[in-house]
Amino acid sequence: MAQQKLAWQSKVVLLAVLPFVGTDATLALFRWPSEWAPVPIWTAGLSVLLGLVTWKLRAATPGAAFTGAAITASLMFSTFTFPYEPWHTALVPILAVFLLAFGATKVGRLKKERLGTAEARRGRSASQVAANLGMAALVTCAPIQSWVTDRGWLSHAWADGAVAGPPPLFTVALAALAEAAADTVSSEIGQVLGGRPRMITTLRAVEPGTDGAASIAGTMSGIIAAAAVAGSGAWALRGDGRMFLLSGSSAVFGLFFDSLLGATLERMGWINNDAVNFLSTASAAAFAIVLLIFSR
Repeated sequence: MAQQKLAWQSKVVLLAVLPFVGTDATLALFRWPSEWAPVPIWTAGLSVLLGLVTWKLRAATPGAAFTGAAITASLMFSTFTFPYEPWHTALVPILAVFLLAFGATKVGRLKKERLGTAEARRGRSASQVAANLGMAALVTCAPIQSWVTDRGWLSHAWADGAVAGPPPLFTVALAALAEAAADTVSSEIGQVLGGRPRMITTLRAVEPGTDGAASIAGTMSGIIAAAAVAGSGAWALRGDGRMFLLSGSSAVFGLFFDSLLGATLERMGWINNDAVNFLSTASAAAFAIVLLIFSR
């Protein structure tokens, strides 16, 4: 009942993400054909294909598949570098997030159904996709990248010594994606293999699926998932070990922040799960910015 009353927050998350990234992807789609046709062809084709696959696998509703395709396109447009190769964009870490989340959701489904925590068989909703992937697209879309670059923010993080690296906002986006995977895998695996979890605030044992609860098995699974996405993303975005460490550690920070929000604001009925997920990916992104500023 509390989640139903807070359904407006899911709509706010969706409206905060989809129009912005959708416009960004659409403008890029119309701009790039005159500059270099392979960019929009590969981006649009692979984004739509991924959306169709997630829909056909019943991992997402039609609206969620469209939202995911728009976010994927926006991220692919904003994270490619020359020489252009579609697998050297955010497509790779997005695929890693999808595969990890899809696999973790399927593990122990019967037990989750008995607990009443299983994901709906029709798949994730558009607001859930926006809550998990939207922050990564927002921080790397063209207006934000231009705004940050023009003001010289994070300019010291563009190079490590004499070797140029990917733009720092790529690391920030990767941290948000890795946190999304870590949160989903931690929750899904923890319910099946973690035994009785404990509240992060009081360490009191509670039932599996309780907001704000965590288990050792679930947490370790989430950390491994974060490392997998951070590693695949660092390779795809032509990063290095520093990018992997910064994005991975930021994702772990966001994972614990997610549990803290669940144990406090969500249990108090102030925010719903979509808001928790969106704020958690935002916390991972913010933590990555802090690490970029203070690490040279």
